[in-house]
Amino acid sequence: MSELNIVSMGQFNDAVLKSDKPVLVDFWAPWCGPCKMVGPEVEAVAKKFEGRAVVAKVNIDEQQDLASQYNVMSIPTLIVFKSGSEVGRITGFRPQKDISDTLEKALL
Repeated sequence: MSELNIVSMGQFNDAVLKSDKPVLVDFWAPWCGPCKMVGPEVEAVAKKFEGRAVVAKVNIDEQQDLASQYNVMSIPTLIVFKSGSEVGRITGFRPQKDISDTLEKALL
């Protein structure tokens, strides 16, 4: 299984915004049922895109400022960043194919 990067506010700029690869960020919380359902889908996407994109997780309970900064109103919210800008967003549970398709667009 691919290692997912757990990102904090202090790491977000370097790990996500300055990344030379597209980054999929999973905004989640441990108590969230749909987050638990989408977790394996996100892990599968991380493995599929290993070397071509980065997948990171942000726990909104621990990183409330980041969630607020990116207008995360419900979870799970998956945001794709490319060159420091948001280029895609998925809210709620989606299967691996939908997540992959969103990330794939950032690779074009």
